[in-house]
Amino acid sequence: MADLVIMRHAKSAWPDGIADIERPLDERGRRDAPSAGRWLREHTALDLVVSSPALRTRQTWQLVAAELETVPEVRFDERLYATSAATYAAVVRELPADAGTVLLLGHNPDVEDLVGLLSGTPVGFKTSTIAVLKAPGPWENARRGWATVETSVTPRGE
Repeated sequence: MADLVIMRHAKSAWPDGIADIERPLDERGRRDAPSAGRWLREHTALDLVVSSPALRTRQTWQLVAAELETVPEVRFDERLYATSAATYAAVVRELPADAGTVLLLGHNPDVEDLVGLLSGTPVGFKTSTIAVLKAPGPWENARRGWATVETSVTPRGE
């Protein structure tokens, strides 16, 4: 079994004069990301994280990781920024065979489209939304209909 945990970054700010890739989290994002980390700590054990290199995803990961008991290796993959669900799926197919549970941290519409592609089940992705997909086979088989959506949740901070 392969467990693919897909998460959209927390809420980001839109400061003037800042390139999209450098947009930081806003106040709500800084509240919500730790809640997502607590949810992950209670519901899964991650073997690996693959994230977009954008500032808002890196900041989301830092706040999520601070809530975990065991922090897995994280890889920042340029292909997960400003791309497509097909590219995300290609990244999934390259995941190491020994990683049973992987968190993919990225952007919409790519994460939403990826869940639809891999599972055939539409899931709306607000900021900080997490979807857990279960698949019977190895990562290299990640294609249309490969997985089922076990759950989706949008943790929010207080």
